[in-house]
Amino acid sequence: VQLQASGGGLVQPGGSLRLSCAASGSTWRIDVMGWYRQGPGKQRGLVAEITRDYRTNYDDSVKGRFTQFRDNAKDTISLQMNSLKPEDTAVYYCYALEPAGTKYWGQGTPVTVSS
Repeated sequence: VQLQASGGGLVQPGGSLRLSCAASGSTWRIDVMGWYRQGPGKQRGLVAEITRDYRTNYDDSVKGRFTQFRDNAKDTISLQMNSLKPEDTAVYYCYALEPAGTKYWGQGTPVTVSS
């Protein structure tokens, strides 16, 4: 499985961005897809994830602001990020997880929230 992430960039506080991640290869293996992020001086942590049957899970810090979408037909996920805050500044990593536990990572895409 290969993952290609896109959509990061610079945005002002209160603004919005949409990240996308496309999976290719043996995508039938994948159950969960989602995003982790790593901010400056911080450990990598879960942001949001979605199962193949569209159940979602969000970190408390993004609940109500971020929405995770999935298109199984296209093997893609999208993370709509609204009301962005400076503390959302991080490198965002797409991931995919097989039921057996194998995890795949995409390249990081940077998000900077600054005025």
